[in-house]
Amino acid sequence: MTQQAEYDVLVIGSGAAGLSLALELADHARVAVLSKAAIDSGSTQYAQGGISVVLGEDDSLNSHVEDTLNAGAGLCDRDIVHFTVAEGPDRIAWLIKQGVPFTQESNIDGQLTYHLTREGGHSHRRVIHVDDATGKAVVTTLTAKAAAHPNIRLLERHITIDLITGKKLGLETNRCLGAYVLNRDTNEIIAMRARFVVLATGGAGKVYLYTSNPDVATGDGIAMAWRAGCRVGNMEFIQFHPTCLFHPEAKSFLISEAVRGEGGRLLLPDGTPFMHRFDPRAELAPRDIVARAIDHEMKRIGSDYVFLDITHKSEQFIVSHFPNIYHRCLELGYDMANQPIPIVPAAHYTCGGVVTDRHGHTDIAGLYCIGESAFTGLHGANRMASNSLLECLVFGHSASQDILAQLENVSAPPAVPSWDESRVTDSDEEVVVSHNWDELRRFMWDYVGIVRTTKRLERAKRRVDLLQNEIHEYYSNFRISNDLIELRNLVVVADLIIRSALLRKESRGLHYTLDYPERSPEPQNTVLVP
Repeated sequence: MTQQAEYDVLVIGSGAAGLSLALELADHARVAVLSKAAIDSGSTQYAQGGISVVLGEDDSLNSHVEDTLNAGAGLCDRDIVHFTVAEGPDRIAWLIKQGVPFTQESNIDGQLTYHLTREGGHSHRRVIHVDDATGKAVVTTLTAKAAAHPNIRLLERHITIDLITGKKLGLETNRCLGAYVLNRDTNEIIAMRARFVVLATGGAGKVYLYTSNPDVATGDGIAMAWRAGCRVGNMEFIQFHPTCLFHPEAKSFLISEAVRGEGGRLLLPDGTPFMHRFDPRAELAPRDIVARAIDHEMKRIGSDYVFLDITHKSEQFIVSHFPNIYHRCLELGYDMANQPIPIVPAAHYTCGGVVTDRHGHTDIAGLYCIGESAFTGLHGANRMASNSLLECLVFGHSASQDILAQLENVSAPPAVPSWDESRVTDSDEEVVVSHNWDELRRFMWDYVGIVRTTKRLERAKRRVDLLQNEIHEYYSNFRISNDLIELRNLVVVADLIIRSALLRKESRGLHYTLDYPERSPEPQNTVLVP
């Protein structure tokens, strides 16, 4: 029997976006927050650098806006950028009120002020942080607050299978009514009904072989929204973080942008610097330029990695500024205070996603999308460093205010049918899932990576079409599992990325194709309609 549950708001995802929204709603609504693994398993936990916000006296909102627009390569929505940047100081004040212990330093007068660092693409020091583990501090603080709130229910190891909509149930109005959810511990499927559903599921980095993202980043919200009938935008813009530690046990351990911000240099294996040949800003160029330069040099000399070197700084400086990175590298055999460390680019951030407005509205009434899974127009063709946590907080807040304004006027959702498992059996071929998973991630890395061609993309499209058919057949015949749900979502997202990349006949920001190396004069978003 399918269990039934009902809430005012169902939040799918437990990172900075989902938790901040839940906390802002909880005094007025019953909220469930779903996490498909542990609460702290999402990408927020791994955000090292910090949150970009205008706090310095020499900085300005206008400067932050212009830096973001420049990084976004002509595709940012200026109004959305201004809205996000302007909201930043209030969101940081809210986090401080929740208890996030941002790093402080003494100024000339001996007063404590918040330490700000600088990252690629920024013209000023404006990244507020908690040492080099900002995301972890944010998630830990917000999780403790949410766990203590009587109106919030945190449900770990619950993975959403699909959204429930009026259209799917044959109703006259197409509203999102909830979702079918698999409890991974009991294998029971729960029909969770809600007045409002919020997708805060993060990005889709696991669609690539090498990624800085945790295992849960499988594009679930984007795939579910697409299947439900929502438009998606700019999926071709996948940001590759230039500097992941190259080590078999590192599990794509990220070396923060701030290491380059504090003077770290990129070197070839023979010790030669190379970034000055690609951009006058050298190591402080935006991520797309740095990642492409590294990719170019690795392919040119046939190396698996290049080096990042900050040994010209003192050991005390390195340990105090990057304690977590320093100690993790030491565990893996690298002393970054005395030797350069090997790094490689890895898929890092999904700049596109479900089309939304500044309140998080999608194309379906009652369904919101916030954070990395949304396409707001903030990032354009390339996200600027540390604007991601800012986006989570700003749109978590604006969506919560929009939901609160409607709460009284939206009635409880109608009864929904139980999940139908009458025509499926237990699989005797789990190996199909793992093989398809490996194949998908490898061809995406080879054909839809940092540098693309039409031929490579067409090759990827043929493969993804075959995989979609196989996975659909498997999904139709066998009982679902966590791995199958994730694979089904990943193949949808892969297809959206490939289709979007094929439509863009230019090179812009994160989308670089050898067949169209120039920018077209008229910037256009790539919007796909189901």
